[in-house]
Amino acid sequence: MRIVILGARVIDPASGLDQLGDLYLQDGKIAAIGQAPAGFVAEQSIDAQGLVAAPGLVDLSVALREPGYSRKGSIASETLAAAAGGITSLCCPPLTRPILDTPAVAELILDRARAAGHTKVFPIGALSKGLAGEQLAELVALRDAGCVAFGNGLDSFKNNRTLRRALEYAATFDLCVVFHSQDHDLAEGGLAHEGATASFLGLPGIPESAETVALARDLLLVEQTGVRAHFSQLTSARGAQLIAEAQARGLPVTSDVALYQLILTDEALIDFSSLYHVQPPLRTAADRDGLRAAVRSGVIQAIASHHQPHEADAKLAPFGATEPGISSVELLLPLALSLVQDGLLDLPTLLTRLSIGPAQALRLPAGRLAVGQPADLVLFDPQASTLAGETWYSKGENCPFLGHCLPGSVRYTLVDGHISYQA
Repeated sequence: MRIVILGARVIDPASGLDQLGDLYLQDGKIAAIGQAPAGFVAEQSIDAQGLVAAPGLVDLSVALREPGYSRKGSIASETLAAAAGGITSLCCPPLTRPILDTPAVAELILDRARAAGHTKVFPIGALSKGLAGEQLAELVALRDAGCVAFGNGLDSFKNNRTLRRALEYAATFDLCVVFHSQDHDLAEGGLAHEGATASFLGLPGIPESAETVALARDLLLVEQTGVRAHFSQLTSARGAQLIAEAQARGLPVTSDVALYQLILTDEALIDFSSLYHVQPPLRTAADRDGLRAAVRSGVIQAIASHHQPHEADAKLAPFGATEPGISSVELLLPLALSLVQDGLLDLPTLLTRLSIGPAQALRLPAGRLAVGQPADLVLFDPQASTLAGETWYSKGENCPFLGHCLPGSVRYTLVDGHISYQA
């Protein structure tokens, strides 16, 4: 399929390109930017006057819920929702049923993702068998089956010695380990950030130290073992500072933040709405400001949705009995553009944190808009708006932003030169 995209503002953060021009797509790749290649005859033309053409977004954490949790979502529904949010490549965590700790589960996910065809999917395999933190999973076999990194989620290893051995093994094969740093004992039983809001509401708290104690340990083990490490779902300003110090020492460390942590604080819990029940929890305005500063500076190089769809019943119980998580993948770009609207980031920097930044963190073949690269791109109107929930593809409607009018509107998402979503 040969497609020409006419008159777009073309932004490629990886190369610094930012200009008005045309894009020519052929055989699933970008054939030219600006001038048509010799003999090019378009089969389809897209008028992109007033639109921005950018690399397809790369989301490092989208729970697809399949296999095992079809009442919450499916690979088909959640990848379509991702495409509606401007995403062309995503990573899915290993918390499936059965756990993503065998090549068979990885192959099943990849087969169904290819059949759906909405986005490219890169599985993150389990670091330990069954996420139990006792025995190492078959990391090399999982890598060969398509897993791009390995993590244990919020499930802790039983002891530090076992974790150290796992990191040493991963370092031997240059595998990336994804950390969700939260001390199990300090966080156990907690529902909200330990502070004034939790005290006022009578909710058991999770202190900032639950993150920073675990983060300090994990960084020391990274330094000792030399493993490539990605720290996911940072929630505190102090945690971001620890990452900055580690990067300054030359450690091979990257990090991401959930987009909702850059927008919301623990004060959102004041009405006990379970839509704001997330783990790790929303923290203070000072933490949010610290995370925003780390995103601006590049200490945090990736913004992710950390999309966790749930069936309606999962959010209907009293706050403490509900399941944590927000469904937000199809609002990733409009929600992120609110950071530009509020003057916190400029558009090229935001697109860096949503495309080439996450792609480089896990060494994914994505996030670039250049000749010869796969034609994975998003076309959006920065002057239009999106009414959240007006159309909704995710099975999970557990989203506190539904009904909000958000800046920007995704018009087209293309994967390998094929239109996977059109508004």
